[in-house]
Amino acid sequence: MQILDIITVITFLLTLGFIFWRPRNMNEAIPALVGAIIVILCGSVTMTDLFTIIKTISDAAITIMATIVMAIVLESFGFFNWVAELLAEKANGSGIRLFWYVNLLCFLMTLFVNNDGSILIAIPILIMLLNNMGLENHQKIPYLLSGGLIATASSAPIGVSNIVNLIALKIVDMSLYSHTAMMFVPATLGLLLLVGLLFLYFKKNIPKTVPTNVTGMSLPSYHPLKQIALGDSKQKRTRFMLFVLLFVFGVRLSLFFASFLGIPISVMAVIGSLVLLGWRWAYLKIPPGDMLKKTPWYIIVFAFGMYVIIYGLNNIGLTEMLIKFMRPLVSENLLNTSVLMGVLLSVLSNIFNNHPALMVGTITLTNMGLDPISLKVAYLANIIGSDIGALLLPMGTLATLMWMHIIRKGKVKITLREYIKVTIIVIPPTVIFTLVILYYWVTWLFY
Repeated sequence: MQILDIITVITFLLTLGFIFWRPRNMNEAIPALVGAIIVILCGSVTMTDLFTIIKTISDAAITIMATIVMAIVLESFGFFNWVAELLAEKANGSGIRLFWYVNLLCFLMTLFVNNDGSILIAIPILIMLLNNMGLENHQKIPYLLSGGLIATASSAPIGVSNIVNLIALKIVDMSLYSHTAMMFVPATLGLLLLVGLLFLYFKKNIPKTVPTNVTGMSLPSYHPLKQIALGDSKQKRTRFMLFVLLFVFGVRLSLFFASFLGIPISVMAVIGSLVLLGWRWAYLKIPPGDMLKKTPWYIIVFAFGMYVIIYGLNNIGLTEMLIKFMRPLVSENLLNTSVLMGVLLSVLSNIFNNHPALMVGTITLTNMGLDPISLKVAYLANIIGSDIGALLLPMGTLATLMWMHIIRKGKVKITLREYIKVTIIVIPPTVIFTLVILYYWVTWLFY
């Protein structure tokens, strides 16, 4: 191994170290960008490679940013506060019913926005709701921990809910429509198992009763967005919110139609976000300029930086070693392909974070010479490992790192030990179950 190759490997390890350590609350995008610059200067990634990387991630990045803009607009309408009040109303004083509604909210938030947006918006509002209910710290944990896990894992059923999933889709040249057709059922069944296991684990700690009067809630100071009250009657406000939700649902469906027709999904996402921005401007008289400050652009920088570093590792031969190790194992049958690739990505994600792990795994797959069905199953197994298996440790995903930061800001104490005591019980069986179901579902579809 040459000296520049060694520098590339060391840069990768140091980048991960700074992402996990986050000295002085350093944003994760900073070490990723610095690491990418070092790898480029080392020559492990050429200018031609950079153009390839930009072409690969551009559609995914635009789509994710457009959906986050839509979420910010919804927040301006007071949509999520309205949802929090609705949660309390539907729970009707039952702590158990609230548990199920909280997890349903986090699942739908990720499906309609994405996992990062779900964490950034839903979790602070849940903290606000639980604080207004006057719950003790140990009573908040079942809702916040299960909600965080479900919000992050819910990016598995549809590829558009996670930027790294979208990038990986581009690498394997798979449409969003095909991904969803093969993945939605296995991943959703896996999520049902996960939330069931979480309920069994937390059942004793979930309060039997919770307050019902939580109206007049205000966003906590650490929330990244500001609520703008509509000041309408409750009935009119509800009708407006349902209309907005229907519009967002239509935009989400348009992404799948675009993918099926071969149209870049970013086009539909941008159109949807622009319409919603114009709607807000007309309704609340707020020009779209505030999006420049409120949109978390660092997500793009983080994804770009990590992909550059991984591309450099690929260029110095890392994926060749993985190919030699994995090809004999995954080429025997589809069940082996699903389970082994999913478990491998789970392990790599918890060690290195799921962004670099999924990129390494996906690039490796494209060079294995697998038949089309095996390639798709292996890729989908990678998604399960990086979206669900990565939750074993909080540093496994960017979303859970953000979740921990928000939880601390909200003055809710959940230690690393408390986190792992839960995930060590619920995550491994969920991953294995989902991988096996993926095998049977794909076999039923194609054979």
